[in-house]
Amino acid sequence: MMKTVYVKAPARLHLGMFDISGSLGRRFGGLGVAITKPAVRLEASRSDKLTAEGPEAARVLEFARRYLDATSLQAGAHFRVEQAIPRHVGLGSGTKLGLAVAQALATLYDQSTDPYTLAQAVGRGHRSAIGLWTFAQGGFVVEGGHRPNSTLPAPLLLRYPMSAHWSCVLAIPDHFTGLNGQAEATAFEQLAVPADLAARIAHVVLMWLLPALVEGQLAEFGAALTQVQRLVGDCFSPVQGGQFSNSRSAELIEAFLAAGAAGAGQSSWGPAVYGLAADETQGQQLVSLAQKILAGQGLVDLVTFDNQGVQVESA
Repeated sequence: MMKTVYVKAPARLHLGMFDISGSLGRRFGGLGVAITKPAVRLEASRSDKLTAEGPEAARVLEFARRYLDATSLQAGAHFRVEQAIPRHVGLGSGTKLGLAVAQALATLYDQSTDPYTLAQAVGRGHRSAIGLWTFAQGGFVVEGGHRPNSTLPAPLLLRYPMSAHWSCVLAIPDHFTGLNGQAEATAFEQLAVPADLAARIAHVVLMWLLPALVEGQLAEFGAALTQVQRLVGDCFSPVQGGQFSNSRSAELIEAFLAAGAAGAGQSSWGPAVYGLAADETQGQQLVSLAQKILAGQGLVDLVTFDNQGVQVESA
């Protein structure tokens, strides 16, 4: 009988939404990519009680209770969290933690690990399913948005592996948080994006960004992604005060591009931003640039892209 499982789930960059207003019926939709770090790393062992230790322990218990209630599973577990993704910085911390907890419990007690089942059990994926699909499969993903009145997470339309040679600098300025909770819900209620702007985003993704990804053309991919980010930024500018969520994140993005990054942008509501690098040398140059701009007031790292998604080991 399996007694312990170890789960690792990568963070994600949310690269933009297609149609916030749902002009054709489906709402949201979007694209994103899994990155190797930061990540959720946790261990779960069978127990007659539900307990947790480590970063985000209280939130782990909340997700575990949701899962047990949703599945009517009479069981317990002890969770030991080794690493959590920083909260409210644009890297999908809540979804990845919730899914990792659900994955651990499902594996421990021989329950379904179907992505839809896990997401619904812990209440994730109501708006964006980028976190769900990068958890399940890693790589670059495109999801198709929600049907009106549907409670299911958005379907996966495309998943493609990222080049092992590509990387990006990740920078997270201190003293800023992305919109979340009720503030985020209110922001989406206030946004009304013209159909022609949504069409431009989809056009750039379909006829520029995706062909460049498949053909391994980083310069074209980065240029297309930067354009998507500016168009999406225009969609969100009424509620975030500009194309990007704060002046420091905007400064970093423009500095990455000026220094030769293939592309740059903001993940979700920020403040996390990224700059695409062609190789280790360029990546380290962008790291040094970000460190100089932040002057110790934030986190900077050179990360690669994750093509595996969730990893589970059992003992």
